[in-house]
Amino acid sequence: MKYLWDQDKYGTEESTSISKAFHHSLRSLVRERFESSGVKWEDFVFGNINCSLTETDFSNVEAKLLATGHRFDVSAIISAKEAPAKYKALTGQNELKIDSTITDGRMRVGQGDNVVNYPKSVTGVALYVHTTEEVMTMMMEGVPPDSIAIIDDSGGTLTAPILEHFKAVICMGGTVRSHLGILCREYGIPCLMNAKVGGISNGDRLEVNYAASAKSAQDYQKGVEKFAEIWKLV
Repeated sequence: MKYLWDQDKYGTEESTSISKAFHHSLRSLVRERFESSGVKWEDFVFGNINCSLTETDFSNVEAKLLATGHRFDVSAIISAKEAPAKYKALTGQNELKIDSTITDGRMRVGQGDNVVNYPKSVTGVALYVHTTEEVMTMMMEGVPPDSIAIIDDSGGTLTAPILEHFKAVICMGGTVRSHLGILCREYGIPCLMNAKVGGISNGDRLEVNYAASAKSAQDYQKGVEKFAEIWKLV
């Protein structure tokens, strides 16, 4: 299987070479299971043959990827805390280089993909939500009023118990079709996904352009950029 890890074979683009190595490794495992089964391909695919890839198989493939020096991008801080050796350093993740120019009492501090087009922008107070401990505290004491939650994880599981109490959401991962984006759409909560922010602290007053055009699946497929802007009010 050494050829699977030959970067020259798959070009120099890291995401392409890594994804191809991953998929070829899985195909090789399936091929090995088929060859050792001694049955016809039709029976192997459609018959009652126990050829499932196991958790150990995926762990072995992951170990090969990590051995090349590859590290996964972080979409949730909890991932980096639980398995720091697997993930890139958090420094600089989803940060936007900001221009400190102030126009009409506001400064541009971020951008993201709008989930739903609302009639107007939303103003509120920045509230970073990183950990389950923070969520538990807000479940007991309540979510601060007027909160625009800034969230790492696109899964939505972390903030699901308190999601409906946010005025709006900014998520630094995922797409408009991620779990969190879908939940916000159903709850009627303005939401940006795949956001990049810079220069925002807890308690800052923000204005977010949720009136921007919503980004569609077709936009992602065609590489069309549609950014909704985030401003800090100063």
